[in-house]
Amino acid sequence: MTERRAFYHDGMRALQDRFDGRRVADALEKHRIRHDFWDADRDLIENTPFFFIATSFGDYTDCSLKSGVPGFVKIVGPGTIEYPEYDGNSMYRTLGNIRENPNVGLLFVKFDGQTLRVRASGKASLHDDAETLSRHPGAKLVVRIVCEMYSNCVRSVHDLTTGTLSPYMPHEGYEPPAPEWKNRDYIRDILPENDPHREKQK
Repeated sequence: MTERRAFYHDGMRALQDRFDGRRVADALEKHRIRHDFWDADRDLIENTPFFFIATSFGDYTDCSLKSGVPGFVKIVGPGTIEYPEYDGNSMYRTLGNIRENPNVGLLFVKFDGQTLRVRASGKASLHDDAETLSRHPGAKLVVRIVCEMYSNCVRSVHDLTTGTLSPYMPHEGYEPPAPEWKNRDYIRDILPENDPHREKQK
């Protein structure tokens, strides 16, 4: 079994320490990082009509929207998903990056202001065997990804179904409310010293 890399690297740690966020970061890693799907993850992923994927190789970086009929992203094993690559514009930026560098980042989000986002990073591989293609009608290739996942709260997600902006976004003369997650029992007493909700959570 391949040893898992650390969830935070030195650059992340430096900023956590600058803004007194290491305690919160460690608590989130302990309680929220997972390598298999929670029920809420499964519901979002298996019913999504789109998601975002980031890839890179050397100086080449790319972020793309992948879309399909709900069900086009399939959970095929613990922490493992597949999605089809359909006919496109022949640039193969996403697939080309994956061919050279398997590290990818995914974002599953439902713009309803209510559903937790799922962020995933993982190792991707390309498949064109008959059995795999048969699960994805119309696919030229299938991308399989072994994921490490965590959820983000919905405070930064605007509700596009109603055109309502998130009430958690700061702007001049307005102090946003505290998001739910800051009141969790493993978070509320370790908020950064300069967090505006620190005293209110006690």
